[in-house]
Amino acid sequence: MKLMKIRRAAGDELLELWGYENIHTASANAKFFCDNITRGNTEFWTLDYDGELIGELYAFYDLEDKDFADGKKTAYLCAFRVRTDFRGQGLGTKLICHVIEHIKDLGYQRISIGVDTTDMANIRLYERLGFTIKVKECTEDPCDRDENMQPRSCPCFWLLYKEV
Repeated sequence: MKLMKIRRAAGDELLELWGYENIHTASANAKFFCDNITRGNTEFWTLDYDGELIGELYAFYDLEDKDFADGKKTAYLCAFRVRTDFRGQGLGTKLICHVIEHIKDLGYQRISIGVDTTDMANIRLYERLGFTIKVKECTEDPCDRDENMQPRSCPCFWLLYKEV
């Protein structure tokens, strides 16, 4: 039987996962994530299956746009990924639910998540997990930074809330 483990990871693991040798060779976006992990404003959660990283999810606690994360009541989940060959087995759901419980234990009352307006599979997943309040449509991602460390514009996505 193979072992599945959900755990918090460090910034150097993020760099390795994203293909960077070190922080000096990293993109502005990777540096943004690593800096926030180091400062304790972001947690990097991984899904390990039999010693292999197959999923990732990030929890941001305070962002410039307070609709996403305000440092008190609302936290933001982003960059949720499960390796393609492991999808459809409920592993991503377990990862999200684990992180939601952790955030709830920290005293947060609401969790936000972004979803591409055309990604029906993730829309269904997030609705099933209770992300049913549509807050707004967004055209900037606060966790995707350009070379000047400014939020990058992106295709429209919805910001959804879940009360916990």
